Order: sequence, then C-alpha cells, then structure tokens
Amino acid sequence: MFGKGMSLKAEVTNGNCPLCQEKTVFVSLYSNIYRCTNCGGDTEQKVNGVISYMPISNKKIQLELIKEDGA
Repeated sequence: MFGKGMSLKAEVTNGNCPLCQEKTVFVSLYSNIYRCTNCGGDTEQKVNGVISYMPISNKKIQLELIKEDGA
C-alpha cells in the first residue's frame, strides 16, 4: 500500500509514565521517543543501567516547582 520506499515499525513497551504517574503502555514514535497511551504525553526513553522515561519539555510551556507542603 505504501510502496517499497516506506517502512513502518512501531515498538510497544510497558513502563511508568512520569507525566500521569501510572503504569502504562508506551508506543514508539521515533527511535527513542515514546507516547503514553494513558495520557498522551511524549517521553524520551533513557537507558542508563535501567530503562526510564523522561518528559520531553516544550519551550512554550513553563514548569513551576512546588514544594511538598504546597507553598
């Protein structure tokens, strides 16, 4: 259908999403970029002894740090 010039390859993996804090399924978008099927957040897979997922920051979104006591 797509011809010989295009190849589709999707990877599916389980993990804990750092954005929605849930155990979920990730679907690969690129070689190390994964999308959470629960919240739709994009994460980057980091492999450094263990596999972890880090949120991909958007320059248009500003993150605020909040102390645990809410202050």
